[in-house]
Amino acid sequence: MADYPKHLNQSSGIILQTPADQFFTKKSFLFSFWLYRLIRILLGVIFLWSGFVKLLEPAYFAVIIEAFGLIPESWVMPVAVGLPALEVIAAIGLLLDIQGSLAVIAGMLALFMVVLAYGIWLGLDIDCGCFGPEDPEPGVYHSLRPALFRDVVMMAGIIFLYVWRYSRSVKPVRFLELI
Repeated sequence: MADYPKHLNQSSGIILQTPADQFFTKKSFLFSFWLYRLIRILLGVIFLWSGFVKLLEPAYFAVIIEAFGLIPESWVMPVAVGLPALEVIAAIGLLLDIQGSLAVIAGMLALFMVVLAYGIWLGLDIDCGCFGPEDPEPGVYHSLRPALFRDVVMMAGIIFLYVWRYSRSVKPVRFLELI
């Protein structure tokens, strides 16, 4: 008999999946619905909590925004209220898997990463403002680097969600369909 490759069935000639192909199948844990749901809910809860805490004390968040020195002083308070409000709205949308909410979260996260990288580049030694005044990070690290690393990990989660949706041809719910 001829020496067939392991992924070719000798009797039928049908090509079977290689171990690498099996890893990325829709039945594997990596592309399971439960992992998608877990990551989506985790990201939604993080952004909901972060935005809600900052909305409770916008003055504290305004001080942090001002410390970065990126926007005019007259815009600081509107941004200190508007950005957390957008976080809360997008987080609720992500929890309900509403179309567009993942894109808003990804955009905000990209913005946060750019601002944190800018602060690191300037050598700022300030709180990132990620989780409001109750954030334990400033007392422990007092650095922007851990916040940037955390954002990179969350961005990997967002990329996973996009890849999962693409591979499964899943479209999130449109907002108007909920009404």
